[in-house]
Amino acid sequence: MFPQWYLDCCPSYGYRVMPMPGFIPSSMNQSMPGPMPSTMPMGQTPPQVKPPVKQPPAGFQSNFEVAPGAPTGLGVEYTQGYLKTQIGKRVKVVFLLGTNTIEDRDGILVDVGISYIILRDLEAKYLILADIYSIKFVNIYE
Repeated sequence: MFPQWYLDCCPSYGYRVMPMPGFIPSSMNQSMPGPMPSTMPMGQTPPQVKPPVKQPPAGFQSNFEVAPGAPTGLGVEYTQGYLKTQIGKRVKVVFLLGTNTIEDRDGILVDVGISYIILRDLEAKYLILADIYSIKFVNIYE
C-alpha cells in the first residue's frame, strides 16, 4: 500500500515498520527471492471466532423472535425492552428527523418491534408506525 521508505521515515513519530507481502526491503539479504513467508501453512484459513450471545436476565419474558447471533437487546436496559413494558399506556414521542427537524406524536403505545413502534392516535383512531431509531424522547403518562 505504502512504500517501505514511507513507514521507515519517521520512527520517532510512532510509525511502525510493517512488512509488505511480496516486498523485500533493501536491508534484507538479496539472495531470498519471492514473497515473504507466511505463518499459516498454504491452503489453510484462520479459524473464525464467533462473539458470545448475550442472554436475557433470568425470569425475563419476551415476545421477540431473535435469529441466532443477532445483537438485539431483550432486557429492559434497551429501548425496545423497556418500551415493551409500557404497552397500553398513553405516550408522547419526540422524533428527530434529519439534523434539525423535531416532530412529536401522541397516542397509545400498541406494539414495539425491533426497529419500530406502533401508536394508536387518540382522536382519529388510526395506527402510526414510527422508526425507533429516530426517537429522542418518550413521555409516558400514568
